[in-house]
Amino acid sequence: MSDIQEYPDVVQEFRGHLNPGRLKLQSNSVIFKNTKTGKVDQYQSSDITKAEWLKRARGYCLKIKLNNDTIHRYDGFKETDFEKLSGFVSNFYGTSLEKVDVSLKGWNYGIAHFQGNALTFEVDKSMSFEVPLTNVSHSTTAKNEVTLEFHLNDDAAVSLTEMRFHIPADANSENDPVQEFYKNVLESADIIQATGESIVTLQEIQCLTPRGRYDLKMYPTFLQLHGKTFDYKIPYTTVLRLFLLPHKDGRQMFFVVSLDPPIKQGQTRYHFLILLFNKDDEMTAELNLTDEDIEKKYDGKLTREMSGPDYEVVSKIFKAITTSKITVPGGFVGHSGTQAISCSYKAATGLLYPLERGFIFVHKPPIHIRFDEIAAVNFARSSGNTRSFDFDVESKSGTVYNFVGLEKDEYGKLYDFVAQKKLRVKNIGGKGKKRTQDDDDDVWGSGDEGGEHDAYLERMKEEGKNRQMDDEDDDSDSSDESYNPGGSGSEVAEEYDSNPPTSSTSDSDYSAGSAGSGGDSEAEARREKKKEKREKKEKKKSKSAKTVKEGRRKRKTKKDRDPNRPKRAQSAYFLWLNESRESIKTEFPGLSITELSKKAGEMWRDMTDKSKWEAMAEEAKKEYQAAMEEYKKQKEEEPSDDDDDDEEGGGGSPKKEKKKKVSPSPKKQTESRAGAGSDYKSKEFISSSSSSDEDKPLKKKAKKDGRKEKRAESSPKGRKSKRGAKRNSGSESEEAELPEDEEILSSPTASEASESDSD
Repeated sequence: MSDIQEYPDVVQEFRGHLNPGRLKLQSNSVIFKNTKTGKVDQYQSSDITKAEWLKRARGYCLKIKLNNDTIHRYDGFKETDFEKLSGFVSNFYGTSLEKVDVSLKGWNYGIAHFQGNALTFEVDKSMSFEVPLTNVSHSTTAKNEVTLEFHLNDDAAVSLTEMRFHIPADANSENDPVQEFYKNVLESADIIQATGESIVTLQEIQCLTPRGRYDLKMYPTFLQLHGKTFDYKIPYTTVLRLFLLPHKDGRQMFFVVSLDPPIKQGQTRYHFLILLFNKDDEMTAELNLTDEDIEKKYDGKLTREMSGPDYEVVSKIFKAITTSKITVPGGFVGHSGTQAISCSYKAATGLLYPLERGFIFVHKPPIHIRFDEIAAVNFARSSGNTRSFDFDVESKSGTVYNFVGLEKDEYGKLYDFVAQKKLRVKNIGGKGKKRTQDDDDDVWGSGDEGGEHDAYLERMKEEGKNRQMDDEDDDSDSSDESYNPGGSGSEVAEEYDSNPPTSSTSDSDYSAGSAGSGGDSEAEARREKKKEKREKKEKKKSKSAKTVKEGRRKRKTKKDRDPNRPKRAQSAYFLWLNESRESIKTEFPGLSITELSKKAGEMWRDMTDKSKWEAMAEEAKKEYQAAMEEYKKQKEEEPSDDDDDDEEGGGGSPKKEKKKKVSPSPKKQTESRAGAGSDYKSKEFISSSSSSDEDKPLKKKAKKDGRKEKRAESSPKGRKSKRGAKRNSGSESEEAELPEDEEILSSPTASEASESDSD
C-alpha cells in the first residue's frame, strides 16, 4: 500500500460555506490546501486520536479528532473510498475508521454532548446534528434558554444566524444546567473578549486600509485595532499571509496582512490590512511576557524588549504571534531598479509587485493573485498612449484583472519574469485562438524573430512598408520623360520658369512680338490673357498680404519713449540690491539669476534695519519729482507741430497734407468742368449755399466727380493726360471762362487762392 493518498475534489466546511480544496494524506501528516485562498492546514499524524466516517446529504464525511480537542471535517467522499481510507488510517495513524450512524427521526429534543470544539445533539443514542462551536460569535442566557449566534460568511448563499436551546430545570442537580451549558459553549466558542493585558501595544500606527491611525493591541489569540471612530478585533486564525514590500521611492515600507474572512465596517469588507512605515523611523517595544512564555510559546523568537526600525519590529512580532511566514519580493528587479512597477487598476494608481508565487497590487484596492489560480496573462498596447502598455491577468474563475499604464521600459523585465514562471500568455493578434503551453514557450523564446506576442507591431510595420512602396510607384508613374511642352512661349514655361522666353508689358509690345514670331496668334492671345489674369491675382494677394502685415505692425508697434524724460526713482530694495549683488554672489556661488533674486528677496525680508535704504529712496524720489516738473515745463514751452506747419506753409504731417489735397485746385476745377456738364458748380458755390436743399445733390455729385478724377489719374491713360494737362495748364486757365453764377459768387479770397496756385 502506498504511503500517500490524494483527494482533489474534497470540500471543507467553514462558517456555513464549503470551501473546495485538495486533501493529501501522508504517513506522517495530513495536508489540506484551500483552492480559493491557498491557505494550507497541516497537522501531524501522531496528533490524531480518532477518525469517523459519517453519511451526509451528498456523499460521505471524514471526521478527524486531534489530541487538543480540535475537530477537522472533510466532505465529498464516495462510498467506495471507505475501504481504501480504512486501511490507510489503521496502518499509519494507529486508529480505526469508525462508522457513525445518524438519527433520521427528526426529533427536536434529545441530549447535548460537548466533544472537543463541537456540540453534538443525540436523539435515541444516535447523532442527529453537530454544531462547530468555532462558528459561534456570541451567546446569551435567559431563564431556561441558551442562545447561540453564529458568524456570518459573505461567501455562503444561506447562513445560519441563531439557534436556541431550551434546558428544563433539574431538581436533583446541584448546579444550574443553564449556566453549565453556557459555560461549556464559551470555552470553545470563537468569542473575542479583551480580557487581561495585551502582549504589546503599538500606538499611532498609520494604516492605509482601513484608512487612519490606529493603536495595535496584540493579545494571545487576537489583534485589536483601536481608532478614534472604529474598533476591530481580528482573530489570528483569520490571518492568511504577511507581506513586507518596499515602496518604489525607497523611503517607505508596506506591511500587508491578508485576512479571511475580512473585517467589516458597515457594508465595506477589508480583505487586507495595510500598514505604512518610514524606513528611518525607529521604535522600542516592551512585551508583557515572561521568559518562560517566550521560550515555551514563541520558541525564543521574541525578546522582552525589542528595538529597531518600525517595520522590522512589527513584522517580527506579527510573525512570532500569528505563526505565519512573511513574504517579500523575490529576484525581480524592474527597469527603474526597484522591485515594483507603477500602474493603475480601475483608475486608482498603485504598485504591482511580481513575487515568487504570485502578484500583489497595493494599495487601492489591494489584490493578491497566486500563480496557481492564473489561467493566462496578456500584454496589450495601451489605448491612446504609445509610451505604456497594459498587463491583463485572467484567473481560472474567469475574473480578469486589468493593470494599465505600465511604462514601456518595464515590458522586457516583466516579459522575462513571466517567461521564467512559465505562465500561459495570450496573443494580441490571435483573436479567440486557444494557445498551448508549447506555443507560449515559442512566443517567449529568444525573441530574435520577433515572436507572435507583438503581432500588432509587425502588422503596422508591414503596412508602413506597403504604403512607402505604393508612394514610390506613384512617383515613378507620374514622371513622363517623353513629354516636351515646347521650347518657346509655352504655358508651362511662363508659369513655372523664373525667366520665361516671352513676356509683354503693353499692348504695343505684345502686338509687335506676335507679329515677329510668326506663330499662331490665337494661341498667343490665350496665353497672354491667362498671364494677365495670373498677374492680377498675384498683385491682389500681395496687396492683401501687405495690408495684413501693415495692420499687424500697427498693432505691435509701441509709441517711442522720449529720451529726455526723467527715469523713475528706484525703491529702497533695488538700491540695496545694486550695492549688495556682488557680495551675495561671493557668499552663495553658483546661483542662477532666478535663484539669486529669490535669495536676495529672502535676505531683504529678514533685514530689521532698512532706514538707510529707505532714506536714500526718499531722496531719489524727491529728485525725480523735481526733474519731472522741469520736464513738463519744457514740453509746454516748446512750439507745437501745427504752428510750424502753418508758418512753413505745407510742412505738416502726411495726414494733414492728404486732407489739404482733398479740395481740388482751380486748375483741376477748370479741367473737370469741361466734362461735368452745365450743372457743375464750384466748391465755393456749394459751401456758400449749403443751407439750400437744392444744392445737396450737387455736393454728392462733386464728391463723385472727385473720386472719378482720382481713378482716372491713377490709370496709365490718366497719367498721360495729366502730363498733357500740366503742359497746357497755363493757357487753359487763361482761356477758360467761368459761368455767370461763379463770377458773381466768387470771393476775393478764392481769386487770390487761384492766382497763388497758378504761380
